[in-house]
Amino acid sequence: MPSSTDTTERFHFGSLLGLGFVTDFLDTLGVGSFATTSTVLKLGSIVEDDEIPGTLNVGHAIPTFMEGVIFITVIQVVPLTLLSMIGASVIGAWFGAGIVSGLPKRKIQIGLAIALFITAVFILLRQINVFPPGGDALGLTGIALVVGVFVNGWIGAFTTLGIGNYAPCMALVSLLGMNPVAAFPIMMGSAALILPVAATRFIKSGRFNRRTALALTIGGIPGVLIAAYIVKSLPLAAVNWLVVVVLVYTSILMWRSAQTEAAEQPE
Repeated sequence: MPSSTDTTERFHFGSLLGLGFVTDFLDTLGVGSFATTSTVLKLGSIVEDDEIPGTLNVGHAIPTFMEGVIFITVIQVVPLTLLSMIGASVIGAWFGAGIVSGLPKRKIQIGLAIALFITAVFILLRQINVFPPGGDALGLTGIALVVGVFVNGWIGAFTTLGIGNYAPCMALVSLLGMNPVAAFPIMMGSAALILPVAATRFIKSGRFNRRTALALTIGGIPGVLIAAYIVKSLPLAAVNWLVVVVLVYTSILMWRSAQTEAAEQPE
């Protein structure tokens, strides 16, 4: 079996830069970068399956931090709601990354397969307007705040596996009756801190592809800036439908890879 380095060397660095640009460009507009990047890395066999979570968290850390800063300063969410939900996601990410970075390859494959499928379901439900449209509130109080903090903590933990926090966070905010616009500073602020925290644990474990992560970072920075300050918005309905189909397909491939890995392991 070729090493991850041998595999990724087959791809021109410029192509990996383009991947970082496109995924973080779409990320800034609300599509999310983890699911899309996971799909390309898997379908292109660019890195080993067990290095995908680490590569995502390390490679997208800086561009996502930039997104968080941009949206927190533009959309004013009630500070208690914003800080407590972001803090919970960071705590969840710290524990989640510690677990994921030490998992065997087959369990990571199974986890990614499930994570990609769940992400597809969330995007699908959002596309067909199953989630309530939300309200006008830019903050939470009482039991709604407790639920928001608790659930966002779990979202932070699962983000480190590769599920991404955008679709689940948007759903959570809408279900709690907040203005959907409030999801952007919450989910991007959470991701801005989740990824660096998780990245430190993956870097320590060495379970990420350095070349790909570097390209994602370098390519992602201009993608964020162009999306945030020049493009600002796009009609993304067709893109989201395509993402759903590709995520389900990739989830199936990842699940089959896990079964193959199990069959190759000695009794």
